[in-house]
Amino acid sequence: MSQHQFQTEVSQLLHLIIHSLYSNREIFLRELVSNASDALDKLKYLTVANDAYKGIVFDPRIDISFSKQEKTLTVSDNGIGMNETDLIESLGTIARSGTRAFLEQLSAEARKDSNLIGQFGVGFYSAFMVADRIEVITRKAGEEAAWKWSSDGKETYTIEPAQRDSQGTTVILHLNEEGLEFANRWTIEEIIKKYSNHVAFPIYLTYEEKEYDKDGKEKGSKAKTERINAATAIWRQSKNELKEEDYHEFYKQIAHDSDDPLFYVHTKAEGTLEYITLFYVPKKAPFDMYHADYKPGVKLYVKRVFITDDDKELLPTWLRFIRGIIDSEDLPLNVSREILQQNRILQNIRNASVKKLLAEFKALADNNKEKWETFISQYNRPLKEGLYQDYSNREALLELVRFKSSAVEGWTSLADYVSRMKSDQKAIYYITGGDEKTLKASPLLEAYRAKGIEVLIMDDEIDDIVIPAVGRYKDYDLKAVNRAGADEELGTEKDKDQEKALKPVLEKIKKALGSQVKDVKLSRRLQESPSCIVADEHDPSIQFAQLLKAMGQTEIPDIQPILEVNGNHPLVQSLKDRDDEEYIADVATVLLDQALLVEGVKLKDPADFVKRLNRLLVK
Repeated sequence: MSQHQFQTEVSQLLHLIIHSLYSNREIFLRELVSNASDALDKLKYLTVANDAYKGIVFDPRIDISFSKQEKTLTVSDNGIGMNETDLIESLGTIARSGTRAFLEQLSAEARKDSNLIGQFGVGFYSAFMVADRIEVITRKAGEEAAWKWSSDGKETYTIEPAQRDSQGTTVILHLNEEGLEFANRWTIEEIIKKYSNHVAFPIYLTYEEKEYDKDGKEKGSKAKTERINAATAIWRQSKNELKEEDYHEFYKQIAHDSDDPLFYVHTKAEGTLEYITLFYVPKKAPFDMYHADYKPGVKLYVKRVFITDDDKELLPTWLRFIRGIIDSEDLPLNVSREILQQNRILQNIRNASVKKLLAEFKALADNNKEKWETFISQYNRPLKEGLYQDYSNREALLELVRFKSSAVEGWTSLADYVSRMKSDQKAIYYITGGDEKTLKASPLLEAYRAKGIEVLIMDDEIDDIVIPAVGRYKDYDLKAVNRAGADEELGTEKDKDQEKALKPVLEKIKKALGSQVKDVKLSRRLQESPSCIVADEHDPSIQFAQLLKAMGQTEIPDIQPILEVNGNHPLVQSLKDRDDEEYIADVATVLLDQALLVEGVKLKDPADFVKRLNRLLVK
């Protein structure tokens, strides 16, 4: 026997589950059945696609039994099974980056959310809500050795050799006082019908049935085994045969989610290409959606035979929040996972599925405002990734992405912006950078507001990458107001006259700032503020440079912004007749630093800024 320490994240998760999620304890059975179903799926694939496994007798089933006297509940399958290494990797470790940080950040309220179990794809641990101790006896298909894993769900677990007649896994729960209610035939049957009715393999329940004599007196009992689920592949059933609760139950089983999905899309394609898809959009974005090692949510089947649930190419990465099934009639059963990416049939299914989902998203936007608000609050950013990655669907995505605005509250679309444009307006204007509040207060918007020109507020860090790559919407260029050249519609002849009069002042400021700025110009955007910064048309913005730094890029050149000053502001006017170099340097530096501060940029030398500001206040 060998003893092992749980990985730190497992210990944290076990503590969270055991102490926080009592309100929905029954889902432990759904999770154990789901794991058993996955194990059967994987062995079914191997018996079809791999010659080494074709000799295995495979009669797939899941068995549940219980004993009130011994306080146990057992879930068994004859699926692929595990060896010693698999047990350590599957039951001792959560191999997902970011898990520790996520657990540490959870608020007290979030810790009560039963969806957290599914968030990690580690539903096995939910059984510790109802069990003081768990034993797992398992044997991997094609191997002779069997193993026993056991733990009380605290700090450690043990693994030792065991006996098992054939491949598969048996999970034995030693129930605690709260878990005893599940050692009951009717309770188990109700839970299976609620959560696992559409598991595609038969689930059998064994229980003791009382026997009576001819006078109606109890004379003993005998074991009886009954199948308790429909075991139908729900996606292959006609939509007319299914109720909404059928769809919802199946979603909860495959997505490990206790909430209903936001909506679902069930498609059956016939003709030159035959396939069925059943896709779900979760109400809440998966916690690992922005992790490089996110777990894809779509399973691929061929003629109901499971092929893979770990292929990130079944849908584009920007649709990684989708959960569901693709079942093809045309792929060969022994298609290897390695060649799936180059498979033309799968590419066609993928392309058609993306267009179908985009059409459904558009229908939701047009017809169900409440659900659409939920959808866009969770998935606006992945849609923007699609704008950057998926050129063939860019036009459809441009109708779906949403932004904040200087003119209206809440989300707005590009189409809505265009409908509100002034008749003589030539471009769609936007500002990128920090948070919405900071951007709405930016001095860069002053002149646009004065002229009644709406500016889109793009406060998502990827906007700086995505929107310049898009460039246009219909007949209009997309112009960033924090870039040089975007202020053409604000210009007048009077500006040129003022620029000529203030040319010596601009030269003084530029000389004082030296290499800190690329240029100093008279601004057409500013009404009240003394200064602002913009990026040259082809230079990265300071916010973009900060994003690259946050992503781990080390070689980032110093960005030289263009400083724009308000020729009417007293601080700028005060430089007209001054030749005091210290005063000019103080004013110039303060003009630059406060412009940076307003844009949410951290100053390189805050102490120097305070010192210069104090000198100016004294003067």
